[in-house]
This record gives sequence, C-alpha cells and structure tokens, in this order.
Amino acid sequence: MARQARLRAFLNRGATAALGSVGGGAEAARTGKDASAVLPFHRDSRKYEFFAPVLQALRTSTTGWSVSGDAQWRLQSPARLFGTASADHLPPAEDASLRGSSVASSSEGATEESPVGNSRAPRPRGKGIRKKSVLEFAKVDVELLPTVILVGRPNVGKSALFNRLIRRREALVYNTPADHVTRDIREGIAKLGDLRFRVLDSAGLETAAASGSILSRTTEMTGSVLARTQLAIFLIDVRAGLQPLDLEVGKWLRKNAPGIRTILAMNKSESHDDGGGVLTAEAAEAHALGFGDPIAISAETGLGMAELYEALCPLLEDCMLQRLNDKRIEDDSALDMENEENKLPLQLAIVGRPNVGKSTLLNALLQEERVLVGPEAGLTRDSVRAQFKFDGRTIYLVDTAGWLQRCGQEKGPASLSVMQSRKNLMRAHVVALVLDAEEIARNRCSMKHAETIIARQAVEEGRGLVVIVNKMDLLNGRRNLMLYEKVINAVPKEIQTVIPQVTGIPVIFISALEGKGRMAVLHQIVNTYENWCLRLPTARLNRWLQKVMGRHSWKDQATQPRIKYFTQVKARPPTFVAFLSGKAQLSDSYIRFLTKSLVEDFNLGGIPIRVMQRQIPRKVGGSKRTKSAFPRVPIRTHSDKRSGDAVT
Repeated sequence: MARQARLRAFLNRGATAALGSVGGGAEAARTGKDASAVLPFHRDSRKYEFFAPVLQALRTSTTGWSVSGDAQWRLQSPARLFGTASADHLPPAEDASLRGSSVASSSEGATEESPVGNSRAPRPRGKGIRKKSVLEFAKVDVELLPTVILVGRPNVGKSALFNRLIRRREALVYNTPADHVTRDIREGIAKLGDLRFRVLDSAGLETAAASGSILSRTTEMTGSVLARTQLAIFLIDVRAGLQPLDLEVGKWLRKNAPGIRTILAMNKSESHDDGGGVLTAEAAEAHALGFGDPIAISAETGLGMAELYEALCPLLEDCMLQRLNDKRIEDDSALDMENEENKLPLQLAIVGRPNVGKSTLLNALLQEERVLVGPEAGLTRDSVRAQFKFDGRTIYLVDTAGWLQRCGQEKGPASLSVMQSRKNLMRAHVVALVLDAEEIARNRCSMKHAETIIARQAVEEGRGLVVIVNKMDLLNGRRNLMLYEKVINAVPKEIQTVIPQVTGIPVIFISALEGKGRMAVLHQIVNTYENWCLRLPTARLNRWLQKVMGRHSWKDQATQPRIKYFTQVKARPPTFVAFLSGKAQLSDSYIRFLTKSLVEDFNLGGIPIRVMQRQIPRKVGGSKRTKSAFPRVPIRTHSDKRSGDAVT
C-alpha cells in the first residue's frame, strides 16, 4: 500500500510529462525542471534509486523501450522524439559522465546497443555533426581528395544535394517531372563537417532510353566518369516511393561500377519525418535495391546530413589513406620535378550563341568527353566548370549556356541559364567569344547583335577578350578556298569596327571537332591573361611617354598637354594615371592616342586599358612662410655699453 501511495503521489506531480518530453532526459527527471514537474527524488540520489524501477516500468509501458530488451521503439517512431532517453535510467552518479555527450553520439550508441540497429528502419537523425575525422581533409591537396558521384533516376534531387554539399547554388534546380535539367557532369569540392571531397553531379539515368538520344548519351557519359570515382551516393525519392526505374538504375550501377562503394539515400524525407511509420515502410522497401540500410535525408532542408557524415567518414578516410601512401611513393621518386614556379590560376569563360561549338571546344581543350555535344541547339543548360593544367598553370574552364539575352519567351531552365551565364561572365578573367565560320560566310557578317552585347559587356567589366572562329573545317576545299580567305581577312577588321573600345583583339581560327588550333587557343589565352595582369614600372612608363610625346606632331605647342609623370596604379585590367600640371584636361582624342600607343608598344591587344587623369597644383614644393597680417616687430636687444656704463 505504501508503494502504491508513493506511485500515486508521483503521478499526480506531473512525472509523466517529464518522461515524454523531447529535451528532458535524466537531468530533467532528477531536477524536475522539465514541464514544471516536481519529482519526489529532487536532488536526492537515494530516492532516485528507490524510484528507478517505477520509472522503468512506466517508460516500458508508455514507449515500448526497455533497458534489457530489444529497442522496439525505433520501429515505432523516430529517435529524436526521445532525446537522450538512453541515459534516463541511470543514477545521478553514473549519468554525470554522460552530460557532455552529443546527441549524435547517443543515437550512435543506441544503434550499437540494440540488435535491431541494422534493421530496415532508417537510421536515426542527429541534431548536428559532432564527430571529428582522424584526417585533416582541409589541408590535403585538391587533386588527392577522393571523388564521390551522385547517381539516380531523373528528378530525385541530385543537383539540390550537390548545391548543399558545395555550399553554393551552382547547379540549376528546377522541378521538371517531364524533362531533365542536368545533362552534363558538374564537379565541385564538397564540405560536410570537417570532410572534404570532390563531388560529381550526374544527369538522370534512364537505361531504357533510345540509342542516340540525349538520355542515352548522358548515361554513357556517366558510365565513363565512374572509372575515376571511389564512392557513389544512390538517391531515391521517398515521396514517390520505389519506382521500377530505381531498380533498373541499381542493376546498371552494380554492372558498371562493381568496385565502387555505394551509399543509399532516401531524399525528400522532410515531409515524412513525423513518426507515422512512413519512413520505416519506405526503408523496408528500399532494401530491395541491395545496397544496405538507407539514410533518410533532405537536400532542401539539410535533414540527415549528420548521418550522411557518419556513413561517409570511414569510407573517405580509407580512400584518403590509400591515396596518401601512393602519393608518398610518387613524391620520393620525383623530388627533382617540383621546382616549377607556382603560377596564379586562370578563370576562362567560353561564351557564344547556341550551337556554335562551345562544348566541343571545351572537350577539345580538356582532351576528353566531359560535356554533352550534339547537333541540337541549346543542349547545354548548366554552366559546366572544369579544371586542368597547362604549362604549369591551373586553368578553370566554364562552358556557359547559349542563351545570352533574356527575353519574355524564355521560361523555366532557359531563364535560369541566362542568369547563370551572366554570373560566370563576371567571374572570369578572360572571355573567349566563339563564332560560327559557316554562318559568317553565309550571312557575310561576323557578329550578330547578341554577340556584340556580350563582347561589349566583357570589355566594360574589364575582362580580357579573345575571339575564336570555330567550324573552319566546313570551309575547306577548292570551292570554298576564296571564301575561306575572305573570312580570315574580313573578321578581324569587322570586329575592330564593332568593338572600338579595345584595340588589337586577337582572333583565332580553329576546328574544335578535328582538334585543330588547340595549342594556339591555349597560348593566346595565357598570353592575354599575363598581359591583363601586367605591371609596368613608373620609370619605364615615363621614358615611354617622352618618346610618344616626341614622335607626335603638334600643330600648336600651347595645346600640347603638360603631363608631369605617368604611372600605373593597378592591374587586372591595367589602369594608368596621368598627372597634369595646371587645370588643363586631356581630351578624349588624346586619351585614345595614349591607349593605342600603350597597346602597340607593350603588346596589350585584347585588354581593356583605362587611363585616368589628375591635376597637380603648380606649387608642389616645400611649404613657404605665409605673410602675416600684422607688421613684423624687431626684437630689441640691450647694448653692452649701457650695461657697462651702469656697472661702472
């Protein structure tokens, strides 16, 4: 009777609310601060030991969880509903050591403790990434980082997860169930906690696509990229459930990537994270794919990133240790080859109208089938970023989409491609404008309105400009010999007429399909970038200025501007300042004369040069004494004679 009375008093004081609380735990049970509950064992370890069996009986009957039995509560509701419930049954002395433990580690301990931890239920989600990797991935060279590819059927959220991992909105994300937004392979550096790895965003896989179609070509491209990846994240859509196409993708992945470790992730799980058992049913269904326990994530909200970290961390550490060992062996055998100068990286943007050969040029520069090419206009949607080295310098290539102008007719992914192309144009150091030689010969016009706007915008932003005329192979033959020569002679002159702001724009004629002109393009781009970063000493500029002033014939010496000295204040692009004496201003014609002379004498073709002017006061010497408004009064001195007479 006494024990029942104590139990009745305990229940009347609100202990049941404390047990079911999310953030309660052992601390709330002892202190009674959770849900305003006043417990009979408040701050008393002896009373706590007495009431521990009662607590255990209540918790087993209400939640289905027992210390000695199976963790059946995981199959009924998510782990986050119970917080740190695994420590609630401990006395205060034992629970003191667990107060500093994280939520992620407690959920991990509960998984190891229960034999049902590897069941079909999704892994419990922690509140944050607290575990720290053994290796410091942030200090490892980017080329040594392991590669993880995102695969799955179309419209499952691969691009959204890619943006979540790289922490930027680079990949286009658009809800198109009947179409596919991503068509090329995108690459970025993922940052998940303290983990760093290279992540690849692939196009949606459709193994049953017709041969020669866009989907079949994207599937072949994804299969070729698997050879240089170590891990794969297989995404499925938990909202739509397991589809037959998911099973086909799983079979394709086992066939084409047998040696790649695969992690199964159920994306778009934020709407089913309510403890209704939907995730459990979907996880049981996902086991039919044969890739183990799935991880419930949400690329849009960031749900489940802690569990993804726990799954990736040991796999990435193994790959990283193996790569570091291989790199150490290579470094020991090639120590003398590391004396090359560390050169600054170059950002190159390839722009142009649709179907002029931008993607073909990117593949030719990389010497691999990196992006999708074909006769269809507007094939590229995402701005694909690639990296390679040339002559000891790292070059970042960006292949932009063909939409250069925004209009009201563009909707959906097309409008997003326009904005992304403009952003990449602003980030670039050198802009390569690609033209179609066949259209130039047919229309007898080098640049259309859209290309002229892009070229002028690049010049106004201060970027280096290189014009590349592609598809010159279509003008070969005896019939097109005269047309070929006319195109080569007329294009540079017409470009200079259309873009008079920049003098000496380099024009290169190539055939990207046949690979002709690749080295000429690379050398010209590197040369343009070096001129864009050029800095000239002031003494050299002033000697050059004297020669320029001497070889120019002035009609009237009074009209000749008096430049004290000429100096460069910044590079990228080169900016110069002319210091003038007096209040005279340089005319626009004289500024154009100086700009043209700089381009010709220092070989700065294709570089937007900026010349500014400043006035210097005539009296620039040391400060002179100003006249006072009051007359100067001499200082009176005492005479020695008077003082001598006074003494005598």
